[in-house]
Amino acid sequence: MINIFEVAETNQMIEKENLDVRTITLGISLLDCIDSDLNKLNDKIYHKIYDAAKDLVKTGEEISREFGIPIVNKRISVTPIALIGGAACQTTEDFASIARTLDKVAHEVGVNFIGGYSAQVSKGMTPADRLLIESIPLALSTTERVCSSVNLGSTKTGINMDAVKLMGEIILQTAEYTKEDDSLGCAKLVVFCNAPDDNPFMAGAFHGVTEEDKIINVGVSGPGVVKTALSKVRGENFEVLCETIKKTAFKVTRVGQLVAQEASKRLNVPFGIVDLSLAPTPAVGDSVAEILCEIGLEYAGAPGTTAALALLNDQVKKGGVMASSYVGGLSGAFIPVSEDQGMIDAVIAGALSLEKLEAMTCVCSVGLDMIAIPGDTKATTISGIIADEMAIGMINQKTTAVRLIPVIGKGVGETVEFGGLLGYAPIMPVNNFSCADFINRGGRIPAPIHSFKN
Repeated sequence: MINIFEVAETNQMIEKENLDVRTITLGISLLDCIDSDLNKLNDKIYHKIYDAAKDLVKTGEEISREFGIPIVNKRISVTPIALIGGAACQTTEDFASIARTLDKVAHEVGVNFIGGYSAQVSKGMTPADRLLIESIPLALSTTERVCSSVNLGSTKTGINMDAVKLMGEIILQTAEYTKEDDSLGCAKLVVFCNAPDDNPFMAGAFHGVTEEDKIINVGVSGPGVVKTALSKVRGENFEVLCETIKKTAFKVTRVGQLVAQEASKRLNVPFGIVDLSLAPTPAVGDSVAEILCEIGLEYAGAPGTTAALALLNDQVKKGGVMASSYVGGLSGAFIPVSEDQGMIDAVIAGALSLEKLEAMTCVCSVGLDMIAIPGDTKATTISGIIADEMAIGMINQKTTAVRLIPVIGKGVGETVEFGGLLGYAPIMPVNNFSCADFINRGGRIPAPIHSFKN
């Protein structure tokens, strides 16, 4: 039973502490759309998504009004398109036509983004996988709301280094194709190790083949709520600190559970998971970096940052997992540079480097996220950064990801403005010592010894 104090407390979190439900994401299987005729395939995809999602935005807005809970984004994820388009697509243009179909239906049903222009290549690439990957620059430069992801490795299979090399080249091509918009296409492209099937957050969302035909996944947020709670126990010991984070994460996740169940009932779609990640925004006071400062750091990136982030991530999960029937997705704390004002401030102050961010990804929710780098960075250097991040995920049995944005025509010391939730970012320096001979070896890095558990 919810009492009047809890209602007032939740209202306070929404009105003054930036609590929101970051996204309701409708996952849709397109496996029954597969056809060897490209026109028929696109037609089936359009109608399957439109029929499933036509009431998604309206339902989200109704729930938001009735419960007084901001629901920032309504999104769609679909089965990885490399699987769906393999029988019909013979060229990169064929695959890009599917991206345009996805974009068209996303516009018509009113969602912010549609994810799943994706391939799963942790062990090897089929011809369709390679073709889809090679089509990504064209697809992202000719669409507005389509997001793309590629899974390059896993703890069970190792790291596909051929795909790592290819993705370094594709990221640079995507930057070049969208250079008139400050290489914005790269903000909609992410590479993964151990990608989950049920992630509701973009740009990495796709509808895994293990999922039901349709599913509702919800992503909650609330860095501002956690920061406010911690400000009330400033100077207390770690036991008090951890208990405060756990209790706050529980309250935040209960809001997500409520929205997920209500959306599931109204749309007559099964409830999947709540992703209880702390997802920041550019708004002041809605920052994971500011939580780290509240814990006791001058800036994110100062000595102790990795320990503080590990503590935060663990306590968020411990508190949130009790508040929802099903917790999944990524779940933890995101550290995107451009979307977090505290992270931006730390970079500008010189406290936070790319190498320190990489160390932080060992214990955070995802990985190197929304980081702007010089546009003249070599493809092999980008691939080397990806390989490092994939190795962290593979060895530590966790999801890691990379979303780098090489901004064509800009260099260190300049800033780039992406707008909206994507924010703005200072361009960060990259270690330019060569790793080309390593990246050009080809093949794959084997799975670690602890992967053999059967």
